[in-house]
Amino acid sequence: MFAYNALIFRHFLNWCLAITLSIYSVSAAAQESQLEEVLFHINHFYVEEVDRAKLDQHVLSSLLNELDPYSEYLDEQELKRLFDVTNGEYKGLGIEVEKRQNHVVIVSALPNSPAQAAGLLGGDILVAINNVAVIDKSLEDVSKLINSRESGEVTLAIARAGHSQRLDFHLTRQPIHIESVNSELQANRTGYLRINSFNNHSFHDVARHITKMQQQSGTALKGLLIDLRDNPGGTFDSAINIADLFLSTGTIVSTRGRFIEANQKFDAQPGDILEGAPIVVLINQGSASAAEIVAGALKDNHRAKVVGTRSYGKGSVQSLIPLGDGRSALKLTTAKYYTPAGISIEGTGITPDVAILQPDLSQSNKEVIINLAAGKSADSNLTALLDTQLIKAQQLLEEY
Repeated sequence: MFAYNALIFRHFLNWCLAITLSIYSVSAAAQESQLEEVLFHINHFYVEEVDRAKLDQHVLSSLLNELDPYSEYLDEQELKRLFDVTNGEYKGLGIEVEKRQNHVVIVSALPNSPAQAAGLLGGDILVAINNVAVIDKSLEDVSKLINSRESGEVTLAIARAGHSQRLDFHLTRQPIHIESVNSELQANRTGYLRINSFNNHSFHDVARHITKMQQQSGTALKGLLIDLRDNPGGTFDSAINIADLFLSTGTIVSTRGRFIEANQKFDAQPGDILEGAPIVVLINQGSASAAEIVAGALKDNHRAKVVGTRSYGKGSVQSLIPLGDGRSALKLTTAKYYTPAGISIEGTGITPDVAILQPDLSQSNKEVIINLAAGKSADSNLTALLDTQLIKAQQLLEEY
């Protein structure tokens, strides 16, 4: 009797499931039909002629914007630009920048770039682009201003230490190979490694720079400072491989999503390129995504001390899904990643072991920058900005 009732119950469940799927299918088809109907009416009756291709693209973009800030529709040009950056190529000026309070500070000019040829220096403060003041603007807004002119010609107004007047530089965007890593051997046989972004070459660049510093030192490094400040991230695989360079055991990162392949755990392989030498990782609010994977892996595995300020908090993975036309794609969030301690970084970021804040700008420097941004002369010279975070992080590395 029990088996008979169970059989009836299973048939009932299957019937309910079939009805539910049928209703869902009809509902989805109705919604799709309704969307097509709306687009048809816009295309035929709107007061002005409408480009259907642009309208469809706008509908896609609006839909993806409802999901999260990172899912987006990429047209042919945007897709090419993504591939170029991933492969370490882009068209630009060749400046690395960071946000210091409300101001954009140039960290360095890339070798063989328009910025280096023009004479831009690390420590210069960007006050205007094409005569548009950039005080309080985000790094994304700054990038848009630099890329706004189709001619490629860009005028940068700079505030420089020792000057009371702004310096104007006229540059032209050019194709640039992105050197994602810079390094410098310190006097005490410790290394400084700055990773600016994570692209397909970053893993090999990091290994090459560390080997170069070890050769310059004549022996193994006593320690390494990894600067990930204002690193916006990049490719997932490069972050895992770079973290693995410094780890012999332990989990690097895990991902969780709705489909099976989105649920994975990535473990370190034996071998540590520094053979256990101490590491300090420097982060700030501009450190995101792949940079947070590396910082979280080294922190949770007790391989490095993380210092600076809390990171951005982009703890999601985007997958590129080609569309049927062969020229466009969806960049869709398919998983969230978790540090070895099982913590999701999304919206919270990596908390440093040691908090180090940059000092506020002096009132006199603020006045100089405001005047120069407005095209006026200042009453005094701009004084040099000290990188207190870097100085204190180097001190911590020596004490580690």
